Amino acid sequence: MKIAFRPPAPGKRWFALLSGLLLGLIAANPAAAGNNQTKVAVLISPSRLKPESGFRLLAVAEEEAAAGQLEVVLSQENGEKIKLDLKKRGGGPPFWSWWEGRTGKPGRYRFEVLLGGKTAESVSATVDTGGTGFPATDVFWNTEKDWDRNQENLFSAWLEALFLAAGEKDSWSGLDSVFKRPEHNFLHNHLGQNEDNMLKLKPDCADNPFFLRAYFAWKTRLPFGFHECSRGSLSVPPAPGRWFHNQLSAGPADEVKKFTRLMRLVMDKVHSGTARVVLDEENSDYYPLPLTREALRPGSVYADPYGHTLMVVRWEPQTESSPGFLLAVDAQPDGTVGLKRFWKGNFLFATSEVVGEPGFKAFRPIVRASGRLRLLANREIQNLPEYGSYSLEQRGLEPELFYDRMERLINPRPLDPETALKELFQALYEQLLVRVESVENGERYMRAHPGLVIPMPSGAGIFLASGPWEDFSTPNRDLRLLVAMDTIDEFPEKVAAHPERYRVKPREKQSDILVRLQKLSQELARSLRVSYPRSDGRPQILTLAEILQRKEAFEMGYNPNDCPEIRWGAPPGSEEMSGCRRRAPAEQREKMERLRVWFRKRLHPPT
Repeated sequence: MKIAFRPPAPGKRWFALLSGLLLGLIAANPAAAGNNQTKVAVLISPSRLKPESGFRLLAVAEEEAAAGQLEVVLSQENGEKIKLDLKKRGGGPPFWSWWEGRTGKPGRYRFEVLLGGKTAESVSATVDTGGTGFPATDVFWNTEKDWDRNQENLFSAWLEALFLAAGEKDSWSGLDSVFKRPEHNFLHNHLGQNEDNMLKLKPDCADNPFFLRAYFAWKTRLPFGFHECSRGSLSVPPAPGRWFHNQLSAGPADEVKKFTRLMRLVMDKVHSGTARVVLDEENSDYYPLPLTREALRPGSVYADPYGHTLMVVRWEPQTESSPGFLLAVDAQPDGTVGLKRFWKGNFLFATSEVVGEPGFKAFRPIVRASGRLRLLANREIQNLPEYGSYSLEQRGLEPELFYDRMERLINPRPLDPETALKELFQALYEQLLVRVESVENGERYMRAHPGLVIPMPSGAGIFLASGPWEDFSTPNRDLRLLVAMDTIDEFPEKVAAHPERYRVKPREKQSDILVRLQKLSQELARSLRVSYPRSDGRPQILTLAEILQRKEAFEMGYNPNDCPEIRWGAPPGSEEMSGCRRRAPAEQREKMERLRVWFRKRLHPPT
């Protein structure tokens, strides 16, 4: 597709900022970007337009009003004009809209971006029957542009659209399953080679943000890179080593095979320590963000202190009738991909007795310099008007201050405490549903391998091991589950102690607030139920009230060598426990007892 610009009409200064309108038209020099910063970016897919074929157009703006007033028209050489159909919108910031249309016969076309019915920008394009291939290259892919604000906004919009209709109950067997949905993946078959149907991608939580970033970069010919990294310890934080990127030699292969090779390299080199490199490290793959709504956009990464990694995909704003929430995507050791909402039960935060430095971070921009790729330094990121988001705000931050700031971002106005408590129970319920499947995955594996005992690592290795233990044990998940249970148990007292943060009755006594919320908590706990398969396959129904009463049992419920009844805290001698036929070896139970103190403290054992 050949693109040619005509100068913007006089008086169209706002839309003159559309200088980066289509894929590949963003300024290549990041140092100059601050002087010509675009506020709207547009991406067309597929990368080459064919006659009588459908196409998609993604428009992204910094301002909601501008994005909401956009119209797009496709003009043909014969003068016929066709309005593109608006399929969905979202954000922000950034704010985006997804449009669709069809080309006609081969020839010259023009895309017109309209604001208030007037042409603000037009782009000429050639639609022909040319091939879909790219020039032969031995590297993973050739870099055609640099990361800048336009590309970051397009990445955010693509990512939000990818998971827009999904919620906490949704999960996929692998990231490739997410990409195979053309109604959600704006870049589906973008290269025109049926590439998405050939991908097989099952990253774990540390790899998942890199896979998502790499996929977007691969499709749009942006740079992508990652470091080999040490794992670190309490005394020595993780440190980056050799840098790998898309301009390295990949050997002869097609597009899909080369991309798959690079992702295998990611899986070999990236791990939980990668995201916890110290915040001011210049050579890290990530840089730290301030805790602001403007900075924490879709595509931001959250590295928790104990090795879990998530990527922000959507903000839902607070309304008069419902609280706001923040959703992030993560991946499990078995490759399962799902969404998690921000709360203490999913996003752990601590800055003492942890390896490295956790928190919200963004991918460090990669640009070209003298024909080579390089990472922007911290000062460059901070000084560029299009970024300016480097911050050490989270360094040493107390957990309660961290959660308080995040709660105020997600819900700027005081919350109705009853609604907030219901949301907490719903979040815990969603976590338990995911745990049901995780425990059952372990049971399926053990049934397929009768007599097998999965080796148990020692110390902090229970959180870091590979193989069947990593796939089927749940220490990380259960630690978060315990924190979630604490959050619910403590909520009535929290509201009573800080009524100014909630919409409570005027002059209501703290004791009355406490009694009212404790009563509601009991009602909710009795009304919500989960069911897990017992050893003999029969369903065992548990109310959340029963699960909360079994809190201590979950400190020892993560071992896949134990039967499901033990993992769900069945009381000894109970009818529920009668079908249990498998128990972890005594040597493993002794290890678990020694580690139990850390679960009681709600802390990861130090390495």
